[in-house]
Amino acid sequence: MAFGPVARGAWERHQPEPVTPTSLADLRGPVAGRMTLPIHLEWSGRRDYDLGDPEDLVWMYSRVIREAGDVEDLITFLDGPTLVRLWPELRPPARHVAAWEQVFPSLRSSS
Repeated sequence: MAFGPVARGAWERHQPEPVTPTSLADLRGPVAGRMTLPIHLEWSGRRDYDLGDPEDLVWMYSRVIREAGDVEDLITFLDGPTLVRLWPELRPPARHVAAWEQVFPSLRSSS
């Protein structure tokens, strides 16, 4: 049996629905040090991130936005000003981008 590539839409249907906070000020996650994401956010690879490493930071923020199951995940692991600064570099699925930019139109102008 041969398996072909999975269409992007099919893959995205299996991802959690986008979750957004009511305010970016609610996002008060750490901004320095090391962070270990819980298994429900990072289930398929490395879970430790160095928040001082710009590449690690982008990967972690993208992962949390994509995999968050509730607002508490966002509040715990993301920082509002850092999210705004990183937004143009993040690559969450299109429906997550649309959800966040609908709630926070200012993110649109930063991308």
